[in-house]
Amino acid sequence: MNVLVLNAGSSSLKFSLFSATEERDDPVLLLNGELSGIGSPDGTFATGHRERVRNVELAQWAETPVAAVGLVLDEIRRADAGHVNAVGYRVVHPGAEIRDHVRITEEILRKLEDGAGFAPLHDPDALAMIRETIKRIPDVPHVACFDTVFHQTMPEEASIYAIPEPYRQRGVKRYGFHGLSCESVVRQMRHVGPLPSRMVVAHLGSGCSVTALRDGESVDTTMGLTPTGGVVMGTRPGDLDPGLVLYLVRQANGQDGSDAAEKMLNHCAGMIALTGLPNDMKRIRSAAAAGNEAAILALKIFIRSVQKAIGGFAWLMGGLDAIVFTGGIGEHDATTRAEVLAGTEVLLDPARNESKGAGIRPIAASNAKMAVFVVPAQEDLVIALHVKHAVQANT
Repeated sequence: MNVLVLNAGSSSLKFSLFSATEERDDPVLLLNGELSGIGSPDGTFATGHRERVRNVELAQWAETPVAAVGLVLDEIRRADAGHVNAVGYRVVHPGAEIRDHVRITEEILRKLEDGAGFAPLHDPDALAMIRETIKRIPDVPHVACFDTVFHQTMPEEASIYAIPEPYRQRGVKRYGFHGLSCESVVRQMRHVGPLPSRMVVAHLGSGCSVTALRDGESVDTTMGLTPTGGVVMGTRPGDLDPGLVLYLVRQANGQDGSDAAEKMLNHCAGMIALTGLPNDMKRIRSAAAAGNEAAILALKIFIRSVQKAIGGFAWLMGGLDAIVFTGGIGEHDATTRAEVLAGTEVLLDPARNESKGAGIRPIAASNAKMAVFVVPAQEDLVIALHVKHAVQANT
C-alpha cells in the first residue's frame, strides 16, 4: 500500500509518498518534496526521489495549496513512484468533538468545519485541500491526523484554563501541538534502548514548543488552545499577557480588529518582529555575529523562553532524565542547543554537539548526569503509520 502524506501551510505544501506493508514495521519513503512560495512568482517545487532531487520553478502554476494538489499528483505520476492507495493529512486542530486520528467522511468534514474557529488561519485551507484531493482520488481511504491526540494524556490540571465554565464546556482548553513530532521521538528512542522516564522534548523550528513526558506520555506542554502560545517562535510571540491581546485588538484599525490582531500574532510577531529579518535562524545568527543589536536581543529572548519552559517542567517532574532537541533548529543548530543548556548542570560534549548525522545522536558529555539527544522529527512517517492502521482497522 502506498500512502501519500500531505501537510499544507498558508503558502506551502509538503508531501511524502511511503510504501507501507504488513511485512515491515516502518513505511519506506519513495518520494517527497515541497512546494514553497505558492501564489508567488518566486515559488519553487523541490522533490527528492530516492537519491535524486529535482528543483522546478513553480512560478504561477499554483495560486493556493488547493491548486498545488494537482502538481503533487502529477509529480508522483511523472516520477513513476506508484499508485496512491491512501492519503493522510496533517490537520492543525480537530475541534472539540474529535479525539483521535480518523478516517475522513462527510460527517468528519462537517465536524472539522464546525471546529475551524479554533484555528481559523490553518484549518480552512487544510479542509479545502482535503476536499480537492478526495475529488481527485475518490476511491481510496483518506485519514486526518492531529498533533493534539498525543497530548490527551495530560492531566486536567495541565489542560484546563481558569475561565468560566461555559467556555470550558465548548472545548476551550489546552490541546497542545507538535504531538506527531513528540510521538516520533518516543517511537525512535524506544527502538534504541530503555526510554528515559522523565523527558523533555524541545521541538524548535519556525514553530516551537516544549513538552514534558513521563514514561513516553505527555504530561504538559507549552502550546495551548492554539499553536500561537508557549515559547517565542519565528513569526509567533509565544505567551502574552491576555491584557496585551485585548490592547492589540483595540488598537487594530477598522471593525475587524480581532482578525487583524490574530493575523499579526501568527505571521508578524516573534523573531521577525524583534529583528526585522526574514524567518531564518541562520540569517539571524549571522546578523548577531556581525553585531546587529536587535538580532542579539532576539536570540537572548528566544533562548530564555526555552530555558524557562524546560526549567519549569524539570521542577514539575522532580528532575529530568533526558532532554531531546528536534525540529529544524533543534536538529541542526548546535549553537542554540549549547545556549539553551548554558549555565545549567547539563554537560554537553562539544564535539558531539557540533557533529552531523542522521538518526538519534547522544550529545551529552560522558560524565554527564543527564542524557541529551538530537532526534529527527518524523511526523510524516508517523502519519503514514496511522493511515496504515486506520485502513487495516476498516478492512
